[in-house]
This record gives sequence, C-alpha cells and structure tokens, in this order.
Amino acid sequence: MAKIRITQVKSKIGSTLRQKRTLEALGIKKLHNHVELEATPQILGMVSKVCHLVKTEDI
Repeated sequence: MAKIRITQVKSKIGSTLRQKRTLEALGIKKLHNHVELEATPQILGMVSKVCHLVKTEDI
C-alpha cells in the first residue's frame, strides 16, 4: 500500500471541533508537524475533510 506524508500548514484555531478531532485522529499535534500514514480510504477521507489545513505528499 502507498504511503503519504501529511503536514499541518495552517492553524486549527477557528476550525470546528470536528476538524480539530480529525487532526488529532490523524496524529498531527502541532503546526508544521508531519506524519507518514498508509493511504487507505479511511485516511484519505479524513484528509479530504481538513484539506485546507494540511499539505499531502506521496512517498
């Protein structure tokens, strides 16, 4: 399975509680923090919900 790197590039201040919890579920804790995860449909769905706060790269 392919891997993706997800980096938070925008602050979560002003976001909804659901978006904040989605970032926590992805494992992102701070601004400019990144995580490497498998590109499963569940992960890609979460990324699409917070796409305005994160940047993704294929590895």
